[in-house]
Amino acid sequence: MHLKPESAERHTLSVTVANEPGILARIAGLFAGRGYNIESLTVADVTEDEAISRITVVTKAAPTTIEQIISQLDRLPSVIRVLDLTAMGPHVERELALVKVAGSGDHRIEALRLAEVYRARVVDATISSFVFEVTGGTEKIDKFLELMREVGLVEVARTGIAAIARGRDAI
Repeated sequence: MHLKPESAERHTLSVTVANEPGILARIAGLFAGRGYNIESLTVADVTEDEAISRITVVTKAAPTTIEQIISQLDRLPSVIRVLDLTAMGPHVERELALVKVAGSGDHRIEALRLAEVYRARVVDATISSFVFEVTGGTEKIDKFLELMREVGLVEVARTGIAAIARGRDAI
């Protein structure tokens, strides 16, 4: 009997941690040490006293590997809670990108037209370039970047994914 290998799935993990020096390094080290890839990583304090931070990790792995990752994260000192937002169901994910585009003439006009379609804001402009701010889901940002490559994309800075569960309850 031949078993079919599990296919990798994209998961968004929300890791609530005590805001202590070295916790981000321990989490990144856990992923690196076991050969797990991190597609996106964001971290910020989430309490007024800055005692608690939320780390959002997007990774792609087989379901059994995701379970192992969650279990290993749960065992780390300073980790308060690990939730698989993907497994929980509906959640909101957003990302921000700053996109520098250089060009003149028709390329400049097309960049502005595309920015309007994608609801990107001009946050800096010179005679020869624009910096756009675009927010939304990863797919939207990827498509915006793909189109901007054709009209003079120069540079991109992305925040990574911020995610939160839907509904009225806090996780």
